[in-house]
Amino acid sequence: MTTGRDSVGQRSETVRRANLSAILRELHTSGSLSRSELVARTGLTRSAIRGLIGELVAADLVSEERAEPLGTPGRPSPLVHTNPEQAVVLALEIAVDSLAAAEVGLGGRVLDQMRVDRPRRDLAAGEIVADLVHLAAGLRRDHPTGEGLLGVGVAVVGVVRRSDGFVSTAPNLGWRDVPLGDRLRAGLGSAGPIAVANEADLGALAEVRRGAARGADDVLFVSGEVGVGGGIIVDGKPMTGAAGYGGEVGHIAVNPAGRPCRCGSTGCWETEVGEGALLLRAGRPVDGGRVEVNALLRDAAAGSRSALDAMHEVGRWLGIGLASLVNVLNPRVIVLGGLFGRIYPLVRETIEEELGRRALPAPGELVRIAPATLGLDAPLLGAAELAFEPLLADPSRWLPPHGMLALASA
Repeated sequence: MTTGRDSVGQRSETVRRANLSAILRELHTSGSLSRSELVARTGLTRSAIRGLIGELVAADLVSEERAEPLGTPGRPSPLVHTNPEQAVVLALEIAVDSLAAAEVGLGGRVLDQMRVDRPRRDLAAGEIVADLVHLAAGLRRDHPTGEGLLGVGVAVVGVVRRSDGFVSTAPNLGWRDVPLGDRLRAGLGSAGPIAVANEADLGALAEVRRGAARGADDVLFVSGEVGVGGGIIVDGKPMTGAAGYGGEVGHIAVNPAGRPCRCGSTGCWETEVGEGALLLRAGRPVDGGRVEVNALLRDAAAGSRSALDAMHEVGRWLGIGLASLVNVLNPRVIVLGGLFGRIYPLVRETIEEELGRRALPAPGELVRIAPATLGLDAPLLGAAELAFEPLLADPSRWLPPHGMLALASA
């Protein structure tokens, strides 16, 4: 039987955990803040902030330091900052033509990072997992930190069930029904909890927390390379669907008379705006990869008519697809990543023209389009944010018991 005193204690503990979370999130996303700034941002009292920061300091998650005098009366509020090397996650990324790994500390500091190119061909999941384990081992050997990792976040170009990291399909990798989370867990051993998500979903998360959409609550992230991925943030939270399969904007059917897509359908948006479509329209080898794309961008910058025409057509289809998404989602910001971010300056007017023609006036007038600022690494940094989420959601799980805190402060 639960007594009234027990109920009050449970409520008090719930509030404490929420307040710890609010403070650590602010420090993680905003960097060093004074106690006064934390009071203003969280709405907590000065005494509450002082006590909660003391708990985080005891866990070695944050540190305090004396602020520089401002030449005004009174003592300046101490500055609080995270301890990146004391709380570290491993981020992994599986892209179509590269693999990447990074160790990232609390506060988003990249401590070490490696990226290696891979051939653009179907590779067995086992080979990819083995390569990722090798990359991760190299990072841990070259940059050992703390006593272990908080967790592992993985970005993959595929449709992912978030509950267990099961990749139902990854057309541009040639994968179907791959238990990626289980295989990485076995390969990495005791590397900590593993969370797997679609790379565009994680690109969106990174751009919201640290990039072009920072501070926005309703964001659409659309990234293009070989394929097209989309990440959606609604009211500050990722919109991933019932099992994590949501956001596959590249496979919206836009052209019934279009080309076959690797997903098995026909006329997907990806077939009109992806890298292959751009190269095809420019008369270049469809499988030319980054070398041909870079050459095409140079030609376009030099004023080549064929290059500019190809980009104009891709921009037109980009605008068509984005208009439909604006009407459905009503985002405040659209972030264009990968290839789309690179060509945006050349196709901006074309995109805006299609949006003006096809988007409903009310949501169309509200939206802002911006190229991604985190570049190629957005999904990798988003994977780190995914791995940090358990700590940010409930820091109390990493804190010493209250009794130990009391002894430490005695």
